[in-house]
Parts: sequence; structure tokens; C-alpha cells
Amino acid sequence: MKKILSLLALSIVLFSCKETKTEETLVVDSDLITVTPTQFKSAGMLIASPKQQTFDVTVKVTGKVDVPPQNRAQITSFVGGYVKSTQLLVGDKVVKGQPLLTLENTEFLDVQKEYLEVAEQINYLKSEYLRQKTLFDEKITSQKNYLKAESDYRRAKGMHQSLKEKLKLLNINPTNVEKGKLSSVVTIYAPISGDIVVMNAHLGMHINPSDVILEIIQTDHLHLELAVFEKDILKIKKEQDVLFTVPEASKEVFNAKVHLVGKSIEGNDRTINVHAHLDDKIKQRLLTGMFVEANIIVDAKKALAIPKDALLNEENKNFVLLLSNNKDGNYIFKKVAVAIGAVSEDYIELIPNSQINGNSKILTKGAYDLAN
Repeated sequence: MKKILSLLALSIVLFSCKETKTEETLVVDSDLITVTPTQFKSAGMLIASPKQQTFDVTVKVTGKVDVPPQNRAQITSFVGGYVKSTQLLVGDKVVKGQPLLTLENTEFLDVQKEYLEVAEQINYLKSEYLRQKTLFDEKITSQKNYLKAESDYRRAKGMHQSLKEKLKLLNINPTNVEKGKLSSVVTIYAPISGDIVVMNAHLGMHINPSDVILEIIQTDHLHLELAVFEKDILKIKKEQDVLFTVPEASKEVFNAKVHLVGKSIEGNDRTINVHAHLDDKIKQRLLTGMFVEANIIVDAKKALAIPKDALLNEENKNFVLLLSNNKDGNYIFKKVAVAIGAVSEDYIELIPNSQINGNSKILTKGAYDLAN
């Protein structure tokens, strides 16, 4: 019985060893990797030579999303006051001429009273001036009296016009003031249509004449303001394509086009301002002030390239798997360090060296699985 059990145990061990030997294993020897035909096929691996591809030649720049000066409005009041009413928040859209808020101040009444007094005096001073002119022409009165009447009238007329313009700046109708309709409250209106991006007012708050109450931006006119270094500026031309990202918000690549190239060097960095227009579809997704990283496409070139999947990166060094031999149907690959250049959506420029050229056979699909 013991002899039978021993034979059975030995059979199980031999069978297990046989099963183990039939399993295919990946052979890795230093920089050489051996792949069997079965592994090659099951993993869907591909071997190909580097091919000529077209790459964009770009100038790397940074900048921000902005709007032209005429499409940005900071709202102030040249006479201070207390905020009496407002219902707007940051992000609200407004249209040109829309009431934004009201301010209250007794100084508004003082301006109106002064205007009313001058308006009432001006008719008398005008008639006195005309009377003195007639008397002077008839040599009945002295030149002194005539000149004084003329001076008083012209001074009052100038004051009247000045106060009238001041009332208009306060959005107070001079005609209503002349009718005796005075108010200590003024309304501030939107000078442009757009989105509110700054709101510094709340009920009861005192606003000084120099304070920015709120800011409006016309987002329809968003554009890129890019800083190009002096050494690159001669490469930049109008209508060149721009690819940019907003690194703090997304990895998505957006499109723009060079519209204006500055004519002067600015700042210690010696950069030139380049203005780029955005596609209308993306304007509503961006905000003014966003930092951007951009590539301005200035030319194109042909170069040897491999698919991105063929490149391996280890410890900040780049490698490819070069077919070294095809022995007994097995594929033997050698890990070869390479230098790369331009990058497109699907390909990477491969700089030829002593081991890599246009005739080299490289594992273009499945390299990542072998290396890990």
C-alpha cells in the first residue's frame, strides 16, 4: 500500500512540473527582452520603422485672458454718497443704460440749489447786459457800466453751463431742477452691457468719489494677451494659429489666432505684447485674468517619428524597444535610450542616433506592458 501511495505522489509531482514547463514566461536579460510568438500575438503587439511626419514649429509663451479697455468699465461717482439701493451681485448680466444702484447725499441738493439760483439770475443779467449795450451804443452810459454788465452775464452763463454739466454727470435732469423738483438721491446707470465682475457696494455703505463701486466686463470681447520674448518676436505674424491651455483649470487645449503684434518692448523681461482672438464657442467658458500657457505655430517641419505608445520613460529618460533579433520565432528587443523633439497629438519626433534610424524596427504597440 505504501508503495502505491509513493508512486501516486511521484506522478502528481511529475505532472505538475510538466504543466509548469508548458507555461510561457517572459525572459528578461539586462537590456534584452524576449517575447514568444504566442505572447506577441495575444498582446496585439506591433513592430514598425520610424516614419516621416509633419510637426508644428512653435514658440512657447505665457499670458492671460483679458478684454480691450473699451470693453471694461469701472463705475465710480465723482461725488460721494451712501448706497441707498442695489440688487446686483457678481456674475449678473446688465445692459447699457440699466440702473445699477442709487446713492444718497445732501451735497446733491446743494448742487441743484446752486444751479437753480444761477438759472434764475441769468435772465436778469442777460437783460441788464443787453440794456447796457444799447445805452453804450447810444453813448448814454459809460463803457465801464457796459463792460461790468457783460462780465456779470458771461460769468453767470459759464457757471450755469458748468452746473448743468455737473447735474448731467449726476444723472439729474436740469429741466426738472428748473421746475423745482430737487432730490438727494441719484441713480448710477450701466455705461456698457456685460457681466459684473467686481461689486464693492452694499446698503448703507459710504462711497468716496475715488472708490470703484463695481466693474463691468463685456465677455463677448475676451481675448488673449500674450508676452513674447524679444528673440522670438520676428517669427510672430498676424493670423498664425495659437494653441493654449489654462493649466490651473483644465488640460483641455483651446484655439486662438494672432490678431495684433505689439510694436514696442515692455518691462525688464523685454517682451512684446501679442493680442490673439478666441473662438466664439469658448469665450463663455473663460474668465478674465486667467493665466494661460500657449504655443504659437510659426512653421512646420518633417521629421522621423514614432507613435506615442512606442516611447517609454524611466527616471526622466526616454527609451524605445528596438528589435535586436528574431531567433527561433522569438522576438528579442533591446532597450535603447533616445532623444526626442517635437510632439504632436499622436506622434513624437525621434532624433536619430548610432542605433536608431529610419530602417530600425521598433515595438510601436505593447511596449508599456513589457516594461512594467
